[in-house]
Amino acid sequence: MSEELSIANWFVTYSGTAFEVIGTLAFAISGLLEAARKKLDIVGMAMVTFLAAFGGGTLRDVLLDRRPFFWVENEIWIWAVLVLSALALLFVRTSHLEPTRRATAWPDAIGLGIFTAGGTQIALQAGMPAIVAVIMGVITAVFGGVLRDVVVNEIPRAFVDHQPYSAIAFAGGWVVVLLSAIGASAFVSVVVGAVVITGLRFLAIIFSWRLPTWKL
Repeated sequence: MSEELSIANWFVTYSGTAFEVIGTLAFAISGLLEAARKKLDIVGMAMVTFLAAFGGGTLRDVLLDRRPFFWVENEIWIWAVLVLSALALLFVRTSHLEPTRRATAWPDAIGLGIFTAGGTQIALQAGMPAIVAVIMGVITAVFGGVLRDVVVNEIPRAFVDHQPYSAIAFAGGWVVVLLSAIGASAFVSVVVGAVVITGLRFLAIIFSWRLPTWKL
């Protein structure tokens, strides 16, 4: 029994880490594609990628007074961003690819799901009320993309594309809260929440779901 328990604990620990890696890389790739679309150099690529991958989590950690920041605690992330930027710059130039803004939406949707669910769970574990935890999840997922768009001189997509983005993150955060409330493990809550959010965002992109807009 103890051996089975240790295997289960190992699976949860390392699966959670792998899930975090996927989310970070997804947002990093969205930043890379946007930087490539704007034809930035390697310094610009690295900065945009860094902001997309770490901006939301950093703001969450500031608001929750968590130290050290998650990317400071794991310096491998910094090296990963630098290497990824260099490789992407070479690949885009040698393959003559033309990144489109729509192409960034797919990895961005994966990052949206993982970061919203993960940020919500971190806030719950910090003892935050449910509504605060959900908002922290939305900030974790959305703020990096906002910074990415601002530094490449674009109005943030989350504000102007009229497709449900932050709204999906907000709804998905409540899935994590509900699962935690009924006793689901942190790992299960994050995985299910991330899958729900990412799935809804994919559907919004595929079927061009639109939010109602003000009519002047």
